[in-house]
Amino acid sequence: MSIHDDEIVDAEIVDAELVDDEGGGVLALVDEPPPLVDFNTVLFPGQELPTAEDGPQYSERDLYVSEETAALLEETDPTETGPMVAFKAWCAQHGRVAIPCTTATYTEYARHLMARSLKVSTIKNYMSLIRTAMPPGKKPDNSLYLRLLENYRKNNKRALRTRRAFPITLPYLVPMMEKAEASGRPIGIRDAAMFAFGYRFLGRSVEDANLEIEDLTFIDNGLLVWLPEDKTHDEEQNLVLMDRPDIQLVPRLTLWLDYMADQGITSGPVFRHVLRSGKVASAETRLKTATSRGLHLRGQTINERVKHWFDAAGLVTDGRHVSSQGVRAGAATDLAQNGATDEELERAGRWRPGSRVPRTVYVRPAQAERNDPFVRVPVHAPKAA
Repeated sequence: MSIHDDEIVDAEIVDAELVDDEGGGVLALVDEPPPLVDFNTVLFPGQELPTAEDGPQYSERDLYVSEETAALLEETDPTETGPMVAFKAWCAQHGRVAIPCTTATYTEYARHLMARSLKVSTIKNYMSLIRTAMPPGKKPDNSLYLRLLENYRKNNKRALRTRRAFPITLPYLVPMMEKAEASGRPIGIRDAAMFAFGYRFLGRSVEDANLEIEDLTFIDNGLLVWLPEDKTHDEEQNLVLMDRPDIQLVPRLTLWLDYMADQGITSGPVFRHVLRSGKVASAETRLKTATSRGLHLRGQTINERVKHWFDAAGLVTDGRHVSSQGVRAGAATDLAQNGATDEELERAGRWRPGSRVPRTVYVRPAQAERNDPFVRVPVHAPKAA
């Protein structure tokens, strides 16, 4: 049937096209769903173009998440990380949109970080966190930023240098723990236990902070630690940590756990906030300033406690910075200086199999110190005039 002009005006037509009418070649309007194709579409010979009718028909149920899921996602908001806070402040200063940002803004911020002469590893970490924080489907293209980074890497060799933390070996660690305990404060008891555990565990800060009471089993003169995963291992591990007279891991950790048990805390994070009143943070006394870490300490908090007790004990470094990483580095240094092999260090610190870190950072420097050929050269003492 032919259609008059006035009928076309009144009709509601959506996605229609003109086709030949079978009756006599007169053009007619027929609804046709638009094809759903893009540059990733691949069709086999004989297949027709896919349209919206071929896809699933979604309802509101398919779009909503539950209140429980929403709460968990809000607690792990990637837009509130340190790098994202700095990125949003920079965008506000330069009149740019931070979320979702354009590829141009993303690339320009990368150049801003390079202008600050940051380490390559730091820039890569910041840019990865920023890109991850963008909404799904709206992440900026990182190809231009990577071109800038490659050029930065070639022209700034010092930006590749990894600055190692000062190794907090036993001559430094023991005075720190004793000073913390001598304070007579609950936070000192916690910190002494945390340092003893970190040294013997050769733990990364986040691993120490993630430790839970349920992960610990006391054995004869030692501790069995269940580790669900770590930076280099996806599978669970059961680690035996034997105690030492100088570390006093078992007594110090027992003292702290007993202190928490007296307040009814027998599960959850081992190392948690201590309030001014001496009460340990729990679900009932959750801090108003708590972050997505909840009751778990942040790695930065452990870092601050290490610096605090290092200074309080009157200790000084050789110029390298003090951080929580120094506790792990101190244990590795003590092992290397006392003859531990690459493989033994690799296992103790749970480095990735074949990692160069134990060999190049700890074992070789210790061997060079022990085998310095210049010790054979007599010390020159000029004769008095």
